[in-house]
Amino acid sequence: MTEPSEPATFGGRTVIVTGGGSGIGQAIATLFGARGAHVAILDLASADATVQAITDAGGSAVHVRCDVSKQDDVSAAFADVQQRFGPLDVLVNSAGVAHVGTVEQTTEADLDRVYAVNVKGVYNCLRLGVTAMKPRGGAILNLASVAATVGIADRFAYSMSKGAVLTMTLSVARDYIHEKIRCNCISPARVHTPFVDGFLARSYPGREAEVFDQLAKTQPIGRMGNPSEIAELALFLCSDAASFITGSNYPIDGGFLTLKM
Repeated sequence: MTEPSEPATFGGRTVIVTGGGSGIGQAIATLFGARGAHVAILDLASADATVQAITDAGGSAVHVRCDVSKQDDVSAAFADVQQRFGPLDVLVNSAGVAHVGTVEQTTEADLDRVYAVNVKGVYNCLRLGVTAMKPRGGAILNLASVAATVGIADRFAYSMSKGAVLTMTLSVARDYIHEKIRCNCISPARVHTPFVDGFLARSYPGREAEVFDQLAKTQPIGRMGNPSEIAELALFLCSDAASFITGSNYPIDGGFLTLKM
């Protein structure tokens, strides 16, 4: 009988997670920290809780305040991280913002805001990331969405941005394969994060539980995903166990893309 494999470890490796202050990014950063990585969380918002959770568990983490939409900010943050922890091994682009609306309901300011973080922010981090990794290789993971590949109602700007994330993933994987840089993305369906709770409270006051149940059932599996489930896939794709995987998009969606009737 085959013995179960050992959990992926990242002892001594330098990992940058953007948007690691909450939600999916927080779960990813915390899991990397638990597996021995030096974790740098790039986030404009507070990441104190994430850093505290990692350090309380005996790990190593730091929060670097950074606006990923500004290349100078990203450049300074990457330099700071590598001065603290050493050369970059893993980059996870998790920072993102959402928007609800059709093309008619999306203002120019709405589109610019989503583009600045979800597209330009990923571009900025990819640009600095591959430059840092070229001498020795590394792994990059981008957070896309099921909205990158199927039409979802009232998500014009968000879908645009996640489609760009998917195609940027493919370009980087192709262009840097000979530098031993792997680049993949994962595409979650709905995941239960503080953003979901906030959206329901603002948009459906008094009906939060009812609408939450409706949203959960849009996944054929009958529930939303948990951030920890996304983190486990992220960890695998950035680990040595996934060394033969690059240029791939992994749906993690409770059957959303393939089992809808």
